[in-house]
Amino acid sequence: MPIAHILLAMLVSAVYGTAFVAIKLSVTELPPLLVTGYRYLFAAVPLIFFVPAPKVPARLLVAYGLTQGVVMFGLIFSAIRLGMPPGLASLVVQMQVFFTVFFSAAMFGERPRAREIAGAAIAIAGILLIGFASSEVTPAIPFLMVIASAAAWGLANVIAKAAKPRAMLGFVGWSSLAAPVPLFLLSMLLEGTAFGLPDHVPSMTAVLSIAFLAYPTTVFAFAAWVFLLRSHPAATVTPFALLIPVFGMASTAVAFGEALTPMAAAGSALVFVGLAVSLFGPFLLRNRD
Repeated sequence: MPIAHILLAMLVSAVYGTAFVAIKLSVTELPPLLVTGYRYLFAAVPLIFFVPAPKVPARLLVAYGLTQGVVMFGLIFSAIRLGMPPGLASLVVQMQVFFTVFFSAAMFGERPRAREIAGAAIAIAGILLIGFASSEVTPAIPFLMVIASAAAWGLANVIAKAAKPRAMLGFVGWSSLAAPVPLFLLSMLLEGTAFGLPDHVPSMTAVLSIAFLAYPTTVFAFAAWVFLLRSHPAATVTPFALLIPVFGMASTAVAFGEALTPMAAAGSALVFVGLAVSLFGPFLLRNRD
């Protein structure tokens, strides 16, 4: 994996991780399904007026938008609104690594290499250590919603890999168009909102949070993530998502006072070690001789 792609994957993970601060700020003020709909509406418009529709099967484009936008983020936004700590959510949703590798093996016959398995095992141990370090008491239903969100993320990853889009911004923009209407309808049914309308004028904090979720997180980070999945095996790319809880828990600790204990810091270090083994294992072994 080229160093430029490694740095891009780390940047995407940082954007995804800090996005949990924006999620918490927005869903504290507005209904979560409504916020998710805004996120994808503003990601799609005005982007679709500047980039052509990607040359991928329409069913895959719509499937990606629904799986990623409606299911994955509808669930995780709602879980955080229901009491799931955002830093812990950034950790639990990384179960998507297992789901992505499993779905990729089932659909494409990809088999992870031994060093990738070893690196992932070390990094997962780090994530478990971070989880044990959390003193938050997490309600069961929001926790299960985040697990389901992770499964949807894994499925969305393999849909993107199957679509093989060449125009990343076009894929992200036009797939985002599939999400707002279902989300606004679900918000009407489950949250009692008018179609696509809040019951008050949102604060500047909520507006800026949604803008961050729409543009750096959705347009840039998703486009970059799809590019990486198209360019490399899923077992090579998905371990970088294990950095998301490192950034997520650090940023939520700063923003909301979620404690980052020494044990959590040690778990974060293990995540980096696992990535090093997965990505640089052969290089490290050669230089040891």
